[in-house]
Amino acid sequence: MKNLKIVALILIALLAILQFFIFNSQKETKPSQKSIAVSTFALYDIAKHIAGESIKIVNIIPFGSNPHSFEPSPKLMGEIEDSSLLFYSGVGLEHWIENMEFKNRALDVSKHVKLRELESDEFEFHEHHDEQCAHGTLDPHYWLDFENMQKATKLITDELINLQPEHKEKYEKNRDKYLNGLKKLDNAFKKDLSLCRLNTIIINHNSISYLAHKYNFETKSLSGLTPEAEPTASDIKRIIKEIDKDGVKTIFFENFVNNSVIKSIAKDENIKIDSLHSLGNITPDEADQNLSYEDIMYTNLEKLSKVLECN
Repeated sequence: MKNLKIVALILIALLAILQFFIFNSQKETKPSQKSIAVSTFALYDIAKHIAGESIKIVNIIPFGSNPHSFEPSPKLMGEIEDSSLLFYSGVGLEHWIENMEFKNRALDVSKHVKLRELESDEFEFHEHHDEQCAHGTLDPHYWLDFENMQKATKLITDELINLQPEHKEKYEKNRDKYLNGLKKLDNAFKKDLSLCRLNTIIINHNSISYLAHKYNFETKSLSGLTPEAEPTASDIKRIIKEIDKDGVKTIFFENFVNNSVIKSIAKDENIKIDSLHSLGNITPDEADQNLSYEDIMYTNLEKLSKVLECN
């Protein structure tokens, strides 16, 4: 009887050891989910609509953070460096990326789109307000051009297919749907902004010039491409002069940008104030509403059409 107990204990011990090795073997061979990292909301929106739940997407800039001044934590830096793919905006927007070492593929999306050169007066104005500008003579807000968004969509789709070819059919189907949405947006902007009584909008930060140049209206801003730049007394005087000259009834501000000065001007001039979205990022509330790039751009169109008094 005693020997039988000993044998039983040995068998139980051996079974436990066997189960331990089987569990660890399965754990080691189980493939881990790939991840990609993206900066700026526009690139995140593309990746989310193309990939769905097939891959983990690391949204580098948290909702509600200013993309111009964001600094990633050491933990986030590690996630970015370990990602299978990284898509970043480029044109100096992510200054923190210069000191990173990537284990895998990192793509500067600005190298694959058409960038707008600043006009001479824009560059002089911007350079005057930000001597440390990283953008040079280029406007970094290229995602507000729907043709650029189409190019970025095709780039991200191709890279995702290379990374996970088993999802090729799904990715291509999602790509075509997303591209169709961008084409409809372009047609809507062309139609709604074709006949307008006014031609100028005023905003606190020069961020929507891609839209202005594409759909033939002008923008006047308190500051250049850098939203943190403090407007001078002469800037305020210049904007007030533009308001009076062009008969502007509403001026715009952006989220993530100090809008106290533009609000003060609106109050003094007895005109309305409204927000306009540059899509570098979205607020936590907008994220909770699951608003997409397309949703927000249609809202932008509605506001622009109203302020410019379009038919």
